[in-house]
Amino acid sequence: MAAIEQGRRPPETIFSRAIGRSRYVVLIAVVAVLLVALSLFLLGTLQALISVWQAWSQVISGEFSTTDLTVQSLELVSTMLKAVVFYIIGVGLYSLFIAPLNLTVSLGVETLSDLESKVVSVVVVILGVTFLEHFILWEDPLATLQFGAALGLVAGALVLFQLYNHRVKEDQKSHTPEIQTQAQRRLFVEDKETQTIEETTTPEEADQDEDEHGEPKPSRPQRT
Repeated sequence: MAAIEQGRRPPETIFSRAIGRSRYVVLIAVVAVLLVALSLFLLGTLQALISVWQAWSQVISGEFSTTDLTVQSLELVSTMLKAVVFYIIGVGLYSLFIAPLNLTVSLGVETLSDLESKVVSVVVVILGVTFLEHFILWEDPLATLQFGAALGLVAGALVLFQLYNHRVKEDQKSHTPEIQTQAQRRLFVEDKETQTIEETTTPEEADQDEDEHGEPKPSRPQRT
C-alpha cells in the first residue's frame, strides 16, 4: 500500500512539474536570437573589410577623405552593438530559464531586471552612435537638431526607466535577499519546480509559546 502511494503523484504535483518543464520552450527564442547575433557579427566583419578596402583604394587612386571612412566605421560600431544586444538577450534568457551560467554572472545579468538594464544601456549607446553619425555628415543642420532632440527624449526615457528599475531591484533585495537564490538552487540543482512554503511564527504565537518569565515553554513529547 505504501509503495502504491509513493508511486502515485497527486495531480497538482504533475501539473506543477509540467509547468516548470515548460521553461524549455525558451530554447527556441535562445537559438533564434543567437543566430541573429551570429549573423550580425559576420555581417559586421564583412562590412569592416569592405570599408577598409574601399578606403585604401581611394588613397591609392589619389583621393583622401576620412569622413566616409568615419561614417562607415560608426555604422560598423552600430551593427556590432546590435549584435551584442541580441547576444546578451540570448545568453541571458538561457541563464534565467534553462541553467545558470558564470558568463551571465560576470556580465551582471542575474535577474530579468538585470537583463533589461543591460539591453537598455546598449540601446542608449546605439542611439548616441547613430546621432554622431548624422552629426559628422552634417547635411541638414535643422534636421540634425530635430533628430538629436528626438533621440535625446528617447534616451532620457530609457535612462529614467533604468533608474526606476534599479531602485525597485534594490528594494526587493533589502526585503528578500535570499529567496531568489534558494529558488534558483531548488530549480536548477535539486530539480524541483514547486516552491516550498516554510512555516513562520507570528509574534502572537511566539508570545503564547513563552511562559510568564519570558522563557520558552518546553515542547510536549510526541507519542510514538
